[in-house]
Amino acid sequence: MKHRIVVLGAGYAGATAAGRIARRLRREDVRITLVNAEPDFVERVRMHQLATGQQLTPRPLADVFKGTGVDVRVARVTSVDTDAKTVTVAAGGTEDRLEYDTLVYALGSGWTDQGVPGVTDHAHQIASRPGALRLRERLTELTAGAPVVVVGGGLTGIELATELAESRPDLDIALVARDGLGAWLSPKGRAHVRKVAADLGITVHEHTTVTGVEDGTVQTEAGPIPSAATVWTTGFAVHPIAAATSLEVTGSGQIVVDATMRSASHPDVYAVGDAAYAMGPGDKPLRMACASGTPGAWQAADSIAARLAGTKVPENTVRYHHQCISLGRKDGLIQMVTADDTVKASAWTGRGAARYKELICKGAYWAVAKPVTYPVRRRKVVGQQVGERALDTTSA
Repeated sequence: MKHRIVVLGAGYAGATAAGRIARRLRREDVRITLVNAEPDFVERVRMHQLATGQQLTPRPLADVFKGTGVDVRVARVTSVDTDAKTVTVAAGGTEDRLEYDTLVYALGSGWTDQGVPGVTDHAHQIASRPGALRLRERLTELTAGAPVVVVGGGLTGIELATELAESRPDLDIALVARDGLGAWLSPKGRAHVRKVAADLGITVHEHTTVTGVEDGTVQTEAGPIPSAATVWTTGFAVHPIAAATSLEVTGSGQIVVDATMRSASHPDVYAVGDAAYAMGPGDKPLRMACASGTPGAWQAADSIAARLAGTKVPENTVRYHHQCISLGRKDGLIQMVTADDTVKASAWTGRGAARYKELICKGAYWAVAKPVTYPVRRRKVVGQQVGERALDTTSA
């Protein structure tokens, strides 16, 4: 009887975890099912490129996991019952129930309107591929001089605004930031972002709060800003399913996990990526980012494999090295940070930084397609049968 491992979500964290588990355990001992709403792996860090008309390489999950033993199910997760240890999924108008012995929850996050009136009805988002494609279609309809407003001065907003300004110099691009532009960056980093924005002709509205979005207008406390296309990039909200279960979650709906990415309340559940509330260096929560999700997925996969094989569970603290920001295709910013994500004074800018950011994006996908960087001897699952306790929760 095989130990049933179900992974929910095939973003960077979920897909990485599924592939790495498959490389760690023998196929005759485990059955790994990866559930995802789309048939392709979506490179979320490239959605600003997709929105501006660039062609991205298709990444079918069936090809990514071919020969790994991972069973890819294209379906939408509708509910999770952590007491009965089942997951309900829907596809093609029908529902199915999957039973699990170990669950890896990686449903990630999506965009949020932050409660601002009109955002849902009148703003675009690039947190998903459908959203990026809708924005892409809208941009093709705009003629020279049309105003486009990007709301949000974080990483996503800066990357999108600069990508838009570079690819569509005929449009009037504006960025609205609640704080100063690149306020969290080092002085060198802030100065470079400002210079690039100025060189690209981006109008920046700093220290500006948006109070509403209407058809053709972004309302702010300082007055209205004309907009033929508004893009909302002010943050992310986690998938709501976890909060509807008996799992211990935070107020924002993230699953509370320990250092091995295992649920604090349900030892047969692991959470990775944006869905997980995990502590990093300096006892600070890990931020929602690929830089957190991928190493967290490594930790979860190795922890699951070790516990099932009866070996020592590794604990590797997820740490940060830098924040990588693309500023169009020809420029970039690599902001150096400490292990706990505190900004350092040093930053790398220019074309070399843009090339490095591209390598980081390629590396993020490589971590999915090639879950380990060295040959691994698959371990045998010991003392585990379907219908019995999925994990020995007393072991390390």
